[in-house]
Amino acid sequence: MKQVVIIFIVLTAILSCNKSSKNQEIESKVKIVKPIAENSDFGFNFSEFNVVHDTVKKGDNFGTIISKQNIGSLKVYDIVNSVKDTFDVRVIKPNKAYTMLRSKDKTNKLQVFVYQPDALNYYIFDFRDTTVVAYKKTRPITIRRRTIGGVLKGSLSETLGNAGVEAALASRITKIYSWSIDFFKLKKGDRFAVTFTEKFINDSVYNGVENLEASFFEYKGKIIYAFPYIQNPASGKVGYYDEDGKTLKNFFLKTPIKFSRLTSRFSSNRYHPVQHRWKAHKGTDYAAPHGTPITTTASGTVERTGYTAGNGNYVKIKHNGTYSTQYLHMSKILVRRGQHVNQGDVIGRVGSTGLATGPHVCYRFWKNGKQVDALKLKLPGGEPMTSANRARYLTTIAPLKAELDSIGNL
Repeated sequence: MKQVVIIFIVLTAILSCNKSSKNQEIESKVKIVKPIAENSDFGFNFSEFNVVHDTVKKGDNFGTIISKQNIGSLKVYDIVNSVKDTFDVRVIKPNKAYTMLRSKDKTNKLQVFVYQPDALNYYIFDFRDTTVVAYKKTRPITIRRRTIGGVLKGSLSETLGNAGVEAALASRITKIYSWSIDFFKLKKGDRFAVTFTEKFINDSVYNGVENLEASFFEYKGKIIYAFPYIQNPASGKVGYYDEDGKTLKNFFLKTPIKFSRLTSRFSSNRYHPVQHRWKAHKGTDYAAPHGTPITTTASGTVERTGYTAGNGNYVKIKHNGTYSTQYLHMSKILVRRGQHVNQGDVIGRVGSTGLATGPHVCYRFWKNGKQVDALKLKLPGGEPMTSANRARYLTTIAPLKAELDSIGNL
């Protein structure tokens, strides 16, 4: 009987290890950045003071806060003037935390004032001598590297949120893939994997994502990788490339609105929901909440802006001698005729002006003066990787790709 129990325990341990090996998360070595020897009390022993924690109220400033304290013969103006090279007191903002350390005797005199503009940094004003001393401190940061992956169980934001990752990473990923993936067309069950680094204050307080090292997403049955790489070290400009060294950046973005929903395609014969008749629809409709930013899908010059009964508020942009785009039904136009715009610039806001049943943008596309279906057009790509860089790039990404593939079960 004893032998049976031992065998059962061994088998349970083996199965547990196998299950752990299939876990959809890899955590690698930790790197410590700028270690600073201090404790959570800003380097002071709180037991030696009367401690007051508070936040800056609306209308407060450094002077109004300090003047209410017992600071002896010191004058607020002299204090401000003495610390101006270290700290501009005008940057103190409402809802930011501060801590006051006051003496324990009857005078309750202010000894130290600590202002915290964010979770990482704080400023110390030391009143314990005849001259006020001010200096900045930064808490120690730990960088941890993670790879998460598997299958999407909802939207990208939901999937990352369930893994305890800040929402900003979803926006960063969407921007990187904006030329190649419409994230509203990703489906539950599509595979993905992302390798990134995160910051932790004092090795415990989460402080967001630092860098994205590698990723892939399954899109319409195809795996699309993204690896950051600097082709020209002198410029320091980061580009994103696939597993073969092809750039992810195209001349045109996939859509003019982030996080939108495609509601109507380009068609030669569509029933118009307002006019109640069949007619051509020479654009692609993307629904989004009223006021959502509309961005130009490529750089160019604003050719026309205006209003018509059908189009509502609209903007038309000429990108070169071949391509032009137009954006209809805006609630607000944010550019003017003749203005140069860069790819991704906000040119207006989603509305329902003109012939529209609800807030959306009708995105129209011209090639050589003829309106065409943007979703079916093969568009020009971005700047390719040079042959001199490609061999080094492929060597660099090899272990990153293997790591992604292992957790994405490719």
